Amino acid sequence: MGESSEPDFFVDACLAKGFALAGVTPCQPPPRADALQVWLDGHMHGTMAWMARNVNHRMDPAGLLPGARSIICVADRYEAPPQEGGQIAAYAKGRDYHKVMKRRLHQLCDAWKDRWPDALFRACVDTAPIMERAHAEAAGLGRIGKHTLLIEQGVGSWLLLGEILTTLDILPTPAVDDDPCGTCTRCIDACPTEALTPWHLDARRCVAALTIEHRGVIPAELHAGIGSWLFGCDVCQQVCPHNQPTERSDSVVVGNTYTPRLHELEILDVLRWTEQDRVRLLQGTPLTRATLDMWHRNACIAAAEYGDDALIRQAISDLADSGEAPEMVQEAAKATWRRITGGPAS
Repeated sequence: MGESSEPDFFVDACLAKGFALAGVTPCQPPPRADALQVWLDGHMHGTMAWMARNVNHRMDPAGLLPGARSIICVADRYEAPPQEGGQIAAYAKGRDYHKVMKRRLHQLCDAWKDRWPDALFRACVDTAPIMERAHAEAAGLGRIGKHTLLIEQGVGSWLLLGEILTTLDILPTPAVDDDPCGTCTRCIDACPTEALTPWHLDARRCVAALTIEHRGVIPAELHAGIGSWLFGCDVCQQVCPHNQPTERSDSVVVGNTYTPRLHELEILDVLRWTEQDRVRLLQGTPLTRATLDMWHRNACIAAAEYGDDALIRQAISDLADSGEAPEMVQEAAKATWRRITGGPAS
């Protein structure tokens, strides 16, 4: 197909749009496709029922775009600044990456459609049923580490992924052969709820899945591991040696749209939030994915880390005794009261 078959043209165009990494892989089942079915069969996706839908597309992306031949994979890089108070995952502190990435991917699709009017393109960012990390690995953007996240050695794993499926037949970029982890188990050892084993995550225990995706009562035995995390968890990435500053990581572009808008959240404030507060403070960020009830539940759990604060204790006591609070909030408040006082709320 002439120039269209050369990957450098597409990779360079992606990098010019501000993406930190880019590569190309054939539109076919990735090497790790079978592992998805094993994971689902083991019910490791927990309450994320959407993971079990459209499995055929997840395992074979060709069904997402008729005649698709290639996948152009991209990654945005973000930073993880220190934080205090109630913790939120670093990726969620800035603008919503779904919108930020998809806008640039659509611009690329439009430009390439002008050049190849007979070709088809589809931009995907997270919400489409596609195994993003597996395809990014196949495209040479890095290797999936023991914490199940993509690692580009010298850059790290603070990465957000996106794709463009196309009917163009583009030569693939080479995959990375080097294992980034070796004998290292820091992420597994540090996981506060023991959700990780090598290259395997049990979402039923993962702090990120529990605080962002789980829509009901969180088992009390997991509360201590959740600690002060209000939305997500970065522990496995914080301890990863690849996320320590290097000469190369200092030179790789960081998306300025991910500059944190919220540096910290006070537990007491979150416990008192109204729906208007949630929308006003969080609009435009991924943090809106959690409902107000989920934020209150998460704040109740995190409040155990600040049990000496009289105002927080009173707020937890009030919620534990409230007959109007949703079950997930009331049960979290009761569990936290037991943790900080050793007895039932009065």
